[in-house]
Amino acid sequence: MSNSVRIRSDLVRSGSRLSDSFISLAAAVCRRPLETVRSLQRSGQALIEVSTGLSAIEPAAGDKRFDDPAWHLNPFYRALMQGHLAVTREAHQLAGALDLAPRDEARTHMALGMIADTLAPTNTLPGNPAAIRRTLESGGRNLLEGARQLAADWRDNGGLPAMVDGTQFGVGRNLAVTPGAVVHRHAMLELIEYQAQTKTVHGTPLFIVPPQINKYYIWDLAPGRSLIEHLVRQGFQVFVVSWFDPGPAQSDWGLQDYVLALEDAMQAVREISRSPQMHVLGACSGGITSAALLAYLQAKGSDWARSLTLLVSLLDIRGISDSSMGLFAHLETLDLARTASGTSGVLQGKDLAKVFAWLRPNELVWNYWVNNYLMGEKPPAFDILYWNSDTTRLAAQLHADFIALLETNALAHDGGLAIGELPLSLSNVRCDSYVVAGRTDHITPWEGCYRTRDLLGGKSEFVLTGTGHVQSIVSPPGGKKGTFMTNSAAHDSPQGFEAGATAHEGSWWPHLSAWLAERSDAQRRAPARAGSRKHPPLCDAPGTYVIASSESAAA
Repeated sequence: MSNSVRIRSDLVRSGSRLSDSFISLAAAVCRRPLETVRSLQRSGQALIEVSTGLSAIEPAAGDKRFDDPAWHLNPFYRALMQGHLAVTREAHQLAGALDLAPRDEARTHMALGMIADTLAPTNTLPGNPAAIRRTLESGGRNLLEGARQLAADWRDNGGLPAMVDGTQFGVGRNLAVTPGAVVHRHAMLELIEYQAQTKTVHGTPLFIVPPQINKYYIWDLAPGRSLIEHLVRQGFQVFVVSWFDPGPAQSDWGLQDYVLALEDAMQAVREISRSPQMHVLGACSGGITSAALLAYLQAKGSDWARSLTLLVSLLDIRGISDSSMGLFAHLETLDLARTASGTSGVLQGKDLAKVFAWLRPNELVWNYWVNNYLMGEKPPAFDILYWNSDTTRLAAQLHADFIALLETNALAHDGGLAIGELPLSLSNVRCDSYVVAGRTDHITPWEGCYRTRDLLGGKSEFVLTGTGHVQSIVSPPGGKKGTFMTNSAAHDSPQGFEAGATAHEGSWWPHLSAWLAERSDAQRRAPARAGSRKHPPLCDAPGTYVIASSESAAA
């Protein structure tokens, strides 16, 4: 395989270390001892009010940890709850009063939040009235079941509580079941074409690029919740990439290799569909790769893309700086991450999943800790959570290339990144773009995703959903009531977009379908079968790469 992509040397920059933030915090405490004393006094006063029943402090709206009536009716539990909330509040107030640098202060607040979430009384049996009640009612069977699940999670899930009951799902059984066939196979990917379900199809096919760290079937979840199924039924000829799960033997696969593999797959789509252009759709890291791919094709003079759809994708890394993940994306942790994957040859997907879980510990760690271990309940059976737990590995070189983009923001600079000898410029990607972001996304903040439209050269449609990172993708019509926002007027900032935006009820999928249809060639007869003479069907969807075991993938 080829070497890593080239980053313009003047873009390599230094950054702060996490240890510097803690040194700054310690120095600030020493500089302002009176603030610390005042904070201790306020904490003491707050605890006196709690112990005497005079405190009025209440949990934040939406904090479900304290929903049980005992937290408000039982004096002991009410005092326990209020004491925890009071100390947490005062710790954050102290951090805000120490005149820390903005980034150091944000990191401190994040660390304090993680500590407070960990020490919440609800995470313990004595401090959780619902768990005590369950223990008495079941004669302790909940704790026996919780111990069994804890042992299983320690063995199989890296010590984190399982988020999903995986026994209820199977790829090819009730997930990834939209009819189709693998029509092209490469060492790095399989290309799946889906069987037409309409008499005619739009003349411009759709090519979907999933993230490299997850399996492709986020696009093809259970029937009725599959974007691929929806698009096929809207008359699109749909192709999707299914990535090979790399092992140590593939450690040298880098961004350049992934771009070239996608170019090869696009050539197959062109031959099968007999269309010189296609719509390209990518999400998260797959969106970054798709943008680099189209910039590379433009640099070669290959105008193969009719449009580019990017979901929850950050091309300008400045947009991540104030997010939970961005606050700890500094030299110290980036170097450690690069060294770790370089030593083993891959970044384990489960390790990255742990990082994302600890960015939202109440929802993604302690919620399941209480449910699985204290209450003795099985985790829920939910297709998105199953997909989220079905991780793949990231080749060490691709991991290093993504870290380099995070350090340098090279993709946001014309010529900042090169594939082979060709410098890339996103401004040369002049096809129309459709950019989707999630208002509550903690991984790719929506304000950062908005900047994507400023980097690309064509006209851009920005869509803001009301949900988070994964939920922004999975938004089937007729499901839970969702909303999204659009703005057809001129706007050049996130604030400008919001000020004039129109809110829409329901799924954004039909909006995307209509947008793609407007930019497609005329309808033609649907193909009777997948593939072509040059690219005959190799096997039925979902293919072999998506269900390959860890052992076979590492071979």
